[in-house]
Amino acid sequence: MIAAQTLTLAEKQQEFMAQVLDDERALPDGWTPRHAAGMDIYRNAYRARLVDAVRDTYERTAKWVGEDAYRQAAAHHVITHPPKSWTLDHAADGFPETLRELFTNNPEVAELGWLEWAMHQAFVAADAEPMDAAKFGEVAASFAEEDWASMRLTFLPGTEQLPITHDIGKLWRALGDEQAETPEFTLEQPLHCIVWREGFKPVFMQVEQHEGHALEMMRGGASYGEMCETLIEILGEERAVAEAGAILGRWLHNGLIASVEK
Repeated sequence: MIAAQTLTLAEKQQEFMAQVLDDERALPDGWTPRHAAGMDIYRNAYRARLVDAVRDTYERTAKWVGEDAYRQAAAHHVITHPPKSWTLDHAADGFPETLRELFTNNPEVAELGWLEWAMHQAFVAADAEPMDAAKFGEVAASFAEEDWASMRLTFLPGTEQLPITHDIGKLWRALGDEQAETPEFTLEQPLHCIVWREGFKPVFMQVEQHEGHALEMMRGGASYGEMCETLIEILGEERAVAEAGAILGRWLHNGLIASVEK
């Protein structure tokens, strides 16, 4: 006779979690209908807690789509994308992509969800001191012409951006005001939404496409000279020169830049 295999504690824990996450998984040997019924109760409670955790991050999105539609979307997400982290902070990872899949006829939902998630991520990002205009001036005082062209910027941890086709900033503010009426949130042309943190407060702004593209380039490691060349292609030389300086000044004023390398 072959002795039954004895599972380690870690293996038992892994099997238990697999049962929680998968309704269709075959029950372990020795489980009775009583065990199965208990697992159903535990599984439903576990998912309900995750749905509540997702809602805490996406309060305005839930308000916009309605509670029933939100809970259906959140339940779908936690079933198809079970969390892989020990902390509930990550229970909502990837939910904007789920919203994009489920609300194809209402694309503003995914953009609003992205904004809430990005602000949540900015809030828990690592601390860093932003560089102000005075400090930048001290660093740039020694720049030669070629140093400006090769200059690269590091941005605050938690800085994110997204091309948007709806005025989600206006929608965000209206949803935070119980007395506000639903605003007109269509845009005449696409913009970029940028999220970062000021002190302990997540903030955002919406900028024109060329500035969003410039930020995207420099966050990706492009030099200031490469950014200027791209602006010239988009705006023409005269406007690009003025805009490059204005954009850099805006980033410094808003506290997006952490450091400069030449």
